[in-house]
Amino acid sequence: MLPKVCERGLTWIKPSFLWMMYRCGWGAKEGQEVVLAVEITREGFEWALEHACLSRYERGLHADRAAWRRELKRAPARVQWDPERDVHLRPLAHRSLQLGLAGEAARRYADEWTVSVTDTTALAHEIHGLVRDGDLEAARRLLPHEPPYPVPEGLLEHLRPCVRSSAGTSVMVRSRVVS
Repeated sequence: MLPKVCERGLTWIKPSFLWMMYRCGWGAKEGQEVVLAVEITREGFEWALEHACLSRYERGLHADRAAWRRELKRAPARVQWDPERDVHLRPLAHRSLQLGLAGEAARRYADEWTVSVTDTTALAHEIHGLVRDGDLEAARRLLPHEPPYPVPEGLLEHLRPCVRSSAGTSVMVRSRVVS
């Protein structure tokens, strides 16, 4: 079982390694010195997406702000789309999904969906050292493989009003999710 912290506030899944490095400062920010790769089931990840609400109001997707607030309060998960990052942690043009879990979703994440937890702090420090030294090719070779997530038809329709997926289309949701 994961720590009880999952039961307070939101637990965020950040499927992009470089976005996580941006967030934790390569494992150097106070209180974020340990970088963990948590592998979860595909079923759990997709359940969370199916039951999620956008973390901000989106005109055209929600009837009005009040309807969005009701949905947000009721939803056990929320999604925000943040700019993906390069090895220098600068924002890129495309966005990565961040998935916040609370209540039932956080409990399921901790008790049912988690397959493995791997400490990747040393890897984060090694890649950061290579970036600092200017050896970007070596740094890129060490990055975890993060292919675009094959999104089932309709799964993200309620989370991305301007970009719709169609059958057979993969969107840039990067993740290490197992079947």
